[in-house]
Amino acid sequence: MSLGPLLSAPPPIPWHAFAAFAALAIGGAQLALPKGTPRHRALGYVWAGLMLIVAISSFWIPQIRLIGPFGPIHILSILVMVTAPLAVWYAHTHKVAAHRGAMIKLYLFALIGAGIFTLLPGRIMHAVVFGQ
Repeated sequence: MSLGPLLSAPPPIPWHAFAAFAALAIGGAQLALPKGTPRHRALGYVWAGLMLIVAISSFWIPQIRLIGPFGPIHILSILVMVTAPLAVWYAHTHKVAAHRGAMIKLYLFALIGAGIFTLLPGRIMHAVVFGQ
């Protein structure tokens, strides 16, 4: 495993990846730690912000193109840009079940699910994890 391919990639790929790594770690902690605490609230804002950074930065990563510079991952990015703020609003309005469901789905599908596809051969993260 080497971060070389990631660090030598053009911006915003490294920013996108490191924001995703941070969101993966913080999101895992959020799922495991007690809910409703000041720490949960503060980390939740950070996590939602990181998810927005990951989603927005994806629009400058046109690796898999289908329609002009955009690909299927950009549909997920739009969904994240809508769902993350909505999930925060659910928490503010005490719609706990809706908040929980939205956050878990974002973590599972937008981070883990999309992250698995970055490990396909030919992708930068494949080179990072498995070598050239």
